[in-house]
Amino acid sequence: MIRHLLIAGLLPLNVPAQAPSLHVMTWNLCAGTNSNCPLFRRTTAELAWHVAVLATKADVIFLQEFCTGADGDLKRELEARSGRAWSVKSAGLARPDGSPYQCHPDRNGRPRGTQSVTLAVAERNARFGVHALSSPPWSARRYAVCTADRAWCTAHFSSGAHYDDKQKGAPYRHKQLRELFELGRGVVGGDLNLVPRDAATAYRGRDECDPRKRWTYVTRKRKIDYVFAGDGRMRGCFVDYARKGWSDHVPLHAWVAR
Repeated sequence: MIRHLLIAGLLPLNVPAQAPSLHVMTWNLCAGTNSNCPLFRRTTAELAWHVAVLATKADVIFLQEFCTGADGDLKRELEARSGRAWSVKSAGLARPDGSPYQCHPDRNGRPRGTQSVTLAVAERNARFGVHALSSPPWSARRYAVCTADRAWCTAHFSSGAHYDDKQKGAPYRHKQLRELFELGRGVVGGDLNLVPRDAATAYRGRDECDPRKRWTYVTRKRKIDYVFAGDGRMRGCFVDYARKGWSDHVPLHAWVAR
């Protein structure tokens, strides 16, 4: 079996070269529970590899539908590839009864931990906080993960599926949007499960990575993944469509002024 998905032309060489900037990547791997996705039941080492090869030059990584059991592998893989120290923090989703929302075991039957939202920063011994978001009491409990100073925050909102926040007006996703942007004091992003017109309040006083609002969700060809920063801080954006076969989302790369 081929161990890794093939790579071709990972990132453009002409990365925006204006003022010094930080490289941020957000990506929903779809690795935990969806059997239709390529990384379903891949080993924790393979999950880490697929992230690290895309983010070797990144400074900050936002991940969704990752697995907590891969945190250590991700830290090791990033450090080996980048030559820098990294810190990784995951918040595992919980079911309505409080039990962990487990990732399916890998194809060898080994546990992979809990499906998670994950924040990784190229910094030794970074401090983080996990913040509960308003969630439907009948579905998964959602969280935001931020650095302790809240300069970086990421989340994965409720999905809008029939078993999740399906009500008219997406009330829980709009609560989560408000809560996330009240938390974040700098760069905020992730899989918000809202199209741009429904996430309009997030654009107030902020720039988003992709002003063209191109799709990031492969299955339905719509934009639901974002990286936001304060007005004037965004320096460049790259939507990695070459990776559309790796997940049901494509990675989104942003360059943000320091």
